Amino acid sequence: MKNRSAARPVRARIITAWRVSLLFIFWNVVSGYVWVRDRVRIPRWLGSDGREVAVRLWSLAWLTFVWVLLWGTISWANIIGGLVLATAIVTLLPLPRVPVEGRIHPIGLLVLIGRLIVDFFMSSAQVAWAAIRPGKPPLGAVVRVRLAIKSDLVLTLAVDYLNLVPGTMVLEIDHRRRMLYIHVFDVRNEKRLAAFRKQVEFVERAFIRAFERDSEWHPSPYHGIDEDYHRVARANGGER
Repeated sequence: MKNRSAARPVRARIITAWRVSLLFIFWNVVSGYVWVRDRVRIPRWLGSDGREVAVRLWSLAWLTFVWVLLWGTISWANIIGGLVLATAIVTLLPLPRVPVEGRIHPIGLLVLIGRLIVDFFMSSAQVAWAAIRPGKPPLGAVVRVRLAIKSDLVLTLAVDYLNLVPGTMVLEIDHRRRMLYIHVFDVRNEKRLAAFRKQVEFVERAFIRAFERDSEWHPSPYHGIDEDYHRVARANGGER
C-alpha cells in the first residue's frame, strides 16, 4: 500500500509535466504561425489565398515529380533541378487562373473514390456483356443533364469522373448554364435512363459534399459566373 501511495504523486507529476509540455508546444506553434502570417508575404504568382497557394504548390510538386521520372533517377540534383524548372514554368508561362473555392472533406472524398471504383467495374461488366450477348446492339443516346456544381475546378473533376466510367462520355459542356451533354452507351428503355440519371445525381451530391458545401462556400474573385448561374437557375425554376 505504501508503494502505491508513493507512486501516485510521481504519476501525477508526470501527467502534469506532459500536459504543460503539450500546451507549451501548442502555444509556440500557434505563435510562430501568427508571426509568419503577419510578416511573410506570399508571392502574387502563388495565389491570393491559402487554397490557391495549395494548388500552386501541388503544381510545383507534380512538375518536379514528372521531371524526376523523365530522368529515371531519384537524386537531390534531379529534385532541385525539377523544382527550379517547375518554378520557372509556373512563373514565366502561367496557365489561366482557376478559382479554388470550398474545401476538401476527406470522408466525402473517400466515399466518392469508392463509388468510382464500384461504378468502373460494374459499367465495365455491362459494356463487356453488351458486346458479346446475342440480339440487337444497345441503343445509345445523348442525354442532357444540369449540375448544381458552382466551381469550375470541381465541375472539371465531375466531368473526369463521368468520362472514366465506361459507357458514358461527356461530349459538350455548357459553362454558363452548367449543362452537360453526355453520350450514354445503353438507354434502350426507361429503366436504363432512370439508372443513369440517378448515377449523375449521386455524382453531383458527392462532389458537393466533398468539395463545396453551401455552408463553406465563398466565391473566388476570379469566378465570374455566380450571378449568371443563379439567374439561369431562377429563370428556369430550378430545372435540372
